[in-house]
Amino acid sequence: MKRFMNQSCRVTVGILLTLVCCSAVKLGASVISPGVKAEIKGRINHRGADTVVVRDANDMDTTVLLTDDTAIKSGKKGLGVFRRGKNFDATSLLRGLMITVEGTGNSEGQLVAKQLTFSEADLKDVMTVQSRVQPIEDETKRISGKLDETAEAAKGAQGSADAAHQRLDSVNDRITGLDDFVVKEVVNVYFPVNKYTLADDDKKALDGLAAKALGMKGYVIEIAGFADSTGDAESNLALSQRRADAVVQHLVINHNIPPRRIVTPIGYGDTKSGSDKTSEASRLERRVEAKVLVSRGHAM
Repeated sequence: MKRFMNQSCRVTVGILLTLVCCSAVKLGASVISPGVKAEIKGRINHRGADTVVVRDANDMDTTVLLTDDTAIKSGKKGLGVFRRGKNFDATSLLRGLMITVEGTGNSEGQLVAKQLTFSEADLKDVMTVQSRVQPIEDETKRISGKLDETAEAAKGAQGSADAAHQRLDSVNDRITGLDDFVVKEVVNVYFPVNKYTLADDDKKALDGLAAKALGMKGYVIEIAGFADSTGDAESNLALSQRRADAVVQHLVINHNIPPRRIVTPIGYGDTKSGSDKTSEASRLERRVEAKVLVSRGHAM
């Protein structure tokens, strides 16, 4: 038991180091020659619209290109409350996840993935860590917004504000790995108590979001599920995950959104539940938040 706990701790520490290692340090980049077959293993360090950057044990970064032909597979053991929606393994490619990739180099030095595999146990650890660092990201964004207001009011301190912004941007990058994206569209869908089935109006709202996303270049969709404080924490976690998966299923099946374009479909349970326990406040907490993000290069 002690040995198992030590191993679990090492895995979690490894994920945390990947999430918070200083991105200001320029690490080595691995270039795969065109036509050369290769296999790499490492943790996802960055997400793009159709790419992931994998950092190996030698701190070498390899850009992996995901295509419609990429086979993405996980272990066969269930994840309990973390079980993914069926056939949506590509949505599980979260930052910090340890993966093994087999593929062939292209003209841009990327590894075009033929097959990508990961452990469901490792995914569970990554999702747990992700749910814990999300509040930190929210706080940095809140502080960043205040800095924007301060910068307008105190231009004399512009240099200091710029330095603070750079520090906040660096923190945000280390946590999310989506620093090159900007939010273009947000849709919230709501659920009755203990339910995770989409209502017709919610489907229409998601239909609109999907239509806008498909008309954009370099987009990804970020999904997060939530629950109110009714029931115990474990049940709320499972319920919020099922809600997130229901949204993923609707987008993938009804609109052919590539699963690799969907990131962070995590259920946060009641961890974001506020102190307001009125019926209206609880209704707003029983939701899934879907965001369309576009890479900055395409958002200009």
